Amino acid sequence: MTRSSSTARERILTAANKLFYAEGIRAVSLDAIAAKAGITKKTVYYHFKSKDDLIEAYLVSRDQPNLDLFRSWFEEADGGLPDKVQAIFRNLAAAARHPKWKGCGFLRTAAELADMPGHPAMKVGAAHKKKFEAWMAAEFDASGVERFQDLARHVVLLLDGAFSTMLVHRDAAYAEAAGTAAKTLVAVAVGTMNQRA
Repeated sequence: MTRSSSTARERILTAANKLFYAEGIRAVSLDAIAAKAGITKKTVYYHFKSKDDLIEAYLVSRDQPNLDLFRSWFEEADGGLPDKVQAIFRNLAAAARHPKWKGCGFLRTAAELADMPGHPAMKVGAAHKKKFEAWMAAEFDASGVERFQDLARHVVLLLDGAFSTMLVHRDAAYAEAAGTAAKTLVAVAVGTMNQRA
């Protein structure tokens, strides 16, 4: 792929990210993405065989940056394991207070594609959520927490619940409340581990 070809693809993905996230995947046409990217629709089809292909690429492009952001919130937080987990939720609440925040792009896309479970983007979204869960489980395991996989799943449920509830109520306090619950769950798990030690 030539540099200009690569740049065109990046421009398409940047435009798709902005439009799909802001307006939803069904509301945005390839014409709108081409216009936003400053290219022709034919160029979009040169790089992506279909809109579905572009939707999949949109979520793939969000996958690692989102995981890296969660990881940085966790690693940069002061305190022990419970505080670090709570920091993910606290930072999410701060992000949700930004006027351009529209929720979790993976969950919103899954909601729009609920009638298409085999869609490639659904698989990307499911893999993204599993990566977050696996990362949390690895952190808990490394800290010696028993039943670390169960605890990671509980944190995922609180996180996705916070995403969904904030989207319904437009109130970031739900992420903070979920963070308090997550901190309590992790603190109990750490306390149990320390008692047995």
